Amino acid sequence: MSDKTIYENPLNTRYASREMQENFGDEKRFRLWRKLWIALAESEMELGLPITEAQIQALKAHENDIDYEKAEEFERQVRHDVMAHVKTYGLAAPEAAGIIHLGATSCFVDCNSEVMILKDGLEIIRKKLVNVMEKLKNFALRYKDVPTLGFTHLQPAQLTTVGKRATLWLQDLMLDYENLENLFAKIRLRGVKGTTGTQASFLELFDGDEQKVKQLEKKVVAKLGYERVYGVTGQTYPRKFDYNVLCVLSQIAQSAYKFSNDIRLLQNMKEIEEPFEKSQIGSSAMAYKRNPMRSERMGSLCRYMLSLPVNSAFTAATQWFERTLDDSANRRIVNAQAFLTVDAILNIYMNVAENLVVYEKVIAKHVAAELPFMATENIMMECVKAGGNRQELHERIRVLSMEAGRNVKQEGKENNLLDLIERDPLFAPVHGKLGDIVDAKKFVGRAPHQTSEFIESEIMPILEANKDLLGATGEVRV
Repeated sequence: MSDKTIYENPLNTRYASREMQENFGDEKRFRLWRKLWIALAESEMELGLPITEAQIQALKAHENDIDYEKAEEFERQVRHDVMAHVKTYGLAAPEAAGIIHLGATSCFVDCNSEVMILKDGLEIIRKKLVNVMEKLKNFALRYKDVPTLGFTHLQPAQLTTVGKRATLWLQDLMLDYENLENLFAKIRLRGVKGTTGTQASFLELFDGDEQKVKQLEKKVVAKLGYERVYGVTGQTYPRKFDYNVLCVLSQIAQSAYKFSNDIRLLQNMKEIEEPFEKSQIGSSAMAYKRNPMRSERMGSLCRYMLSLPVNSAFTAATQWFERTLDDSANRRIVNAQAFLTVDAILNIYMNVAENLVVYEKVIAKHVAAELPFMATENIMMECVKAGGNRQELHERIRVLSMEAGRNVKQEGKENNLLDLIERDPLFAPVHGKLGDIVDAKKFVGRAPHQTSEFIESEIMPILEANKDLLGATGEVRV
């Protein structure tokens, strides 16, 4: 039972997954610190420093038994989190206490572990992103042939299909995926750089042997499963990396925001709804309401995510010379919360995308209300082919359209333009043929084929490349 007397972050208590919370938890971070210290000490031993195998084994034996109470006690004394954990590790492995963190600065563990945590967080995001894409792909193919009103300026425009509209959501995510992959390709560790990035302390340890210093960095990084490091750094890795990460997360949120708004509008039109559970309450006052709670929550979280990159931009812009510590408290908050937020967004996105409810008869009714106006050009051309005068037909269409428009807007009646045309002798050549002329599927252009072609050429290669990640579902806990 949580302590209800204090504030708890709702990203943890309500929205984000346990998996993402653990990725940014203290347990993972501090275990990575110890893994880094082991890799450093082991590499230093291999390159000839007076470190024994027994000391390395002592470090490995106590890698995961972290005394957090003792670490917190030390931190209250020394006001330094890394040194508090150096002391705590030294108590657990006293025979190795003297060689822990040898030659390193705090950012050796802090920066390298942060990059590793961010990378693992991006892996979680990638998994959820491709699962959303797979669910939208299935939806788009299922409804690729269903005509629906297209909208520009939120006004009825030419027809499209329900599935084609879904490819617009899907393409946004495809672009996000490409940006995510580009980011993965550029991830690198800070490496073993020393206090101001000059490697001076390590050069001293190896008696001026620059080759051994360079080998040390390669060895440490390889033991951690990485190959690339920044060529130069100050005390920290460039904070522009954090900004780049948050920009990619922001782009995913932008795509999700667009989707959530479209679903809210479609639910208002009663064409498509997000899932609504049997016992779910839409309103405390209006029992009949089916509010789009999931989509609204997505939008709310997306709005928060969109505000975060500018915070990271300020951090990157205000670093002084080799380093200033005013980034630390800020980054503890913003990096983790950005990931938790997008994790929560994608959880909801998966849930909505795989459970969308489509009301095809309502969609068809809305199409029928607007299609007669859109079909007038086709009707007029058929009459011209039969010998009619284009200008006379155009004027008559205009008059009848105005009458039908008044019926709809002023009288609240159905659009009766087709009935008016059916009874007008000027349009005799199309009498009895209007049903075929205004078949909605003739007005969607290449939308069905565009949907299939786009999915086959652009989406399936992504899903195939990530097939081992597919099969996830989105949980909405509250």
